[in-house]
Amino acid sequence: MKSKTLAAWLAFLAGPLGLHRFYLHGFRDWLGWLLPIPSFLGAHGVWRILEFGQDDMLSWWLVPLLGFTFSACCLTAILYGLTPREKWNARFNPGGDDAPAGATRWLTIGAIVASLMLGTGVLMASLVYSFQKYFEYQVEEGRKISQ
Repeated sequence: MKSKTLAAWLAFLAGPLGLHRFYLHGFRDWLGWLLPIPSFLGAHGVWRILEFGQDDMLSWWLVPLLGFTFSACCLTAILYGLTPREKWNARFNPGGDDAPAGATRWLTIGAIVASLMLGTGVLMASLVYSFQKYFEYQVEEGRKISQ
């Protein structure tokens, strides 16, 4: 039986590594194997900022990947948590129409709330960082042209 609560917490805490996909679909899930790629690229972008400073252009492209991947995993945790029991059991627990694994508990609500709060903050921070760096670049290019 696949627990909705465990799947929501895995998507929130370890979603960028694909653990929730492996829990629900097994190790043959290709999306579970692809999820760590943008996560590690974004972590490499954070490392580049720490190493080379904020003017490193490659990090401007890499850092938002981590934020957007984490936000998407938080959205997945919210969707898992809000799925009705009947639909959850029909998809992940066939034959267990009224299985308790598909029930929404207080821990499930906690995963939804945590995902909503942190996922929204990370998404907004990623958007702000992306737009800020883009417009700073545009201003610099405009200054070069005007000189």
